[in-house]
Amino acid sequence: MGAAPRYEDNEIKASALELIGNTPIVALDRLYEGPGRILAKCEYMNPGGSIKCRSSLHMIQTARQTGVLKPGKPVLEVTSGNQGCGLAVVCAVLGHPLTLTMSKGNSVQRALHMEALGATCVRVPQVEGSYGKVTLADVQAAEEEGLRIVDKTGAFLVNQFHNDANSQSHYESTGPEIWRQTGGHVDAFVATVGTAGTFTGTSRFLKEKNSELQCYVVEPEGSEPIKGMPITKPCHLLQGSGYGAVPSLFKFEYMDDTISVTDEEAVEYKRLLGEREGLYVGYTSGANVAAAVKLLRSGKLKPDAWVVTMLNDTGLKYTPAPEELTKA
Repeated sequence: MGAAPRYEDNEIKASALELIGNTPIVALDRLYEGPGRILAKCEYMNPGGSIKCRSSLHMIQTARQTGVLKPGKPVLEVTSGNQGCGLAVVCAVLGHPLTLTMSKGNSVQRALHMEALGATCVRVPQVEGSYGKVTLADVQAAEEEGLRIVDKTGAFLVNQFHNDANSQSHYESTGPEIWRQTGGHVDAFVATVGTAGTFTGTSRFLKEKNSELQCYVVEPEGSEPIKGMPITKPCHLLQGSGYGAVPSLFKFEYMDDTISVTDEEAVEYKRLLGEREGLYVGYTSGANVAAAVKLLRSGKLKPDAWVVTMLNDTGLKYTPAPEELTKA
């Protein structure tokens, strides 16, 4: 009887961890006909349904490698949902009990997803937002509950908003993938900011490759602290981004400018991505594409510029906005 085949001898993946990253880039040529071109990285194809799988894997692996997280020990994180889903994938495979605290304003689909992967999700009452619209105060309430649980259980706190391994994951994976997949043909990068891990890590890599490459932050209109504007609309549809404060991981040296997007624009381009491109994604993805269209139409780039942006997560993580339900 011969030896069992090795994974490297075929196309079988050893675990869900090997499904993270190396997502394809798709041209949005039906949604935007030019001049220029929008290329979108399909992060919803990660096993946890979002870009956060990348940072989840890197943050947990780094903690294990440095010894601050021992095998089998419990993990805790404060999340808007996507980081929690990514961590649930990683902790399920690596054998870490996982508890997540999340505002009740974040879509319940995310809690169901995390718990289906074996995690415990503690949903924390909102302070000032409403369902589907989460403010900084709501996040802080979820954080307070998380810290209380850490004090009680001794769980390892991932701390995504302050964990350098978050942005490093995108410097080591997302940026290099974009550069390779486009053959180095990138004129601008556009991304929403939550923890700032994606923007900082990816922009840092791309600018090291081409110092002329332009990087733009996408912020929800009325909640634009990176632009330096007063917060007039803390409640918006872009769950997981635009919290009304500049994240500690954000680095201004990698940003060329900001682009504001309204809730209505995010909803419209979310719809167009589905109806014209066959891609069912979330509101931040819609905002990213709306911002990319604005940028190409602004005249700030050369006419044949290629703009890369992110499709951050699947639309299956959301309850439709009221304006979408009325159209159904």
